[in-house]
Amino acid sequence: MKKTILREYAKLIVQAGLNVQPGQDVLINAGLDQPEFVQMVVDEAYKAKARKVTVNWNYQPLQKLHVRHQSAKTLATVENWELARWQHYVDTVPCRLLLTSDDPDGLKGINMAKLAKGRQAVYQATKTYHDQLQNQEQWCIAAVPGAAWAKKVFPELSRNQAMEKLWQEILFASRVQGDPVAAWEAHNRNLKARCDYLNSLDIAQLHYTADNGTDLTVGMIPQAQFCGGGENNLRGVFYNPNIPTEECFISPMRGQAQGIVYATKPLCYQGQLIEGFSIRFDQGKAVEVHAEKNQALLESMIAMDDGAAYLGECALVPQNSPIAQLGHLFYNTLFDENAACHLALGMGFADTIRDFQNKTLEECRSYGINDSMIHEDFMIGCDSMNIDAHTRDGRVVPIFRGGNWAF
Repeated sequence: MKKTILREYAKLIVQAGLNVQPGQDVLINAGLDQPEFVQMVVDEAYKAKARKVTVNWNYQPLQKLHVRHQSAKTLATVENWELARWQHYVDTVPCRLLLTSDDPDGLKGINMAKLAKGRQAVYQATKTYHDQLQNQEQWCIAAVPGAAWAKKVFPELSRNQAMEKLWQEILFASRVQGDPVAAWEAHNRNLKARCDYLNSLDIAQLHYTADNGTDLTVGMIPQAQFCGGGENNLRGVFYNPNIPTEECFISPMRGQAQGIVYATKPLCYQGQLIEGFSIRFDQGKAVEVHAEKNQALLESMIAMDDGAAYLGECALVPQNSPIAQLGHLFYNTLFDENAACHLALGMGFADTIRDFQNKTLEECRSYGINDSMIHEDFMIGCDSMNIDAHTRDGRVVPIFRGGNWAF
């Protein structure tokens, strides 16, 4: 891929994604797949007058070794220096970037029960820091190709061809053509117009149906609103948390989901694929799950904590979105969630509450925002998906018909 185009992508991530402010620190988490591109992002961050940029490198084989050889107690221990680092993040509020490139099957064979117990303990030890940072920082998730990921998406191509093809599709989906920043400004305006219409309806419930058996009703929080594209944090800085994004989303009322929903794409969770699954909800809680592949992993996911079995997000994405039109799975949630309507189990978004800027996190959650250590999106959209909005004044308004917007 031409370096000039990759440089434009790096600028987009720093300027439109993170919107790095002068004097602000930047944290980057990335795999070992594209060090030259990470260097470009670091350079752009410094050009935006970042004070300090720190890169944390991730490598799935090392994670497998840690889980295999560390004791359960060690995996669950958060050292004092790690807590001090979290306090430093709370004090300085850095930008946070995740560049995803992982192998979708990269953690296959790992001891998930051991890993899950470690993650649960670590989350409890650091939760107060996560809560203090929520809606304060700018964060962004973007992607770069990894060799194993590229071959998973394009198994018929050689390694180099697959990498080049995946680069092309990442850049297309991220609108890196012409003037990318201007393209994102226009895209944000379009998503905001969609959200404004949805919010004007005063929706009490969304009812999902599809030919595959999906029949699910989800209750909405009266004080919540649909959001999409860029957003402002509590410091008043506008940023884009996901590059790419095609969704209009809302956090539903905890405890108000009834019925069954069938996933239409695999879910990549902890470096493994969960495939062919369905979830039945009763009084908001996932009470029954079935999966053709990795059912035990799915069961482990919804048992991570008290909130993991409840919904934290309802997201609307049409089947004719640019990513869906590419016509294949990415085996990566950042892309697959922007090719289809999806739900998320786990943590909801406090910033979907109207006037959240003038409310505490506890107040936002008291309205019905779910709290959890996980937030896992799974795709439910398909060509037969119909969604109706039941409004608080008694109307039934079509939102989706045949997998696409009905307005």
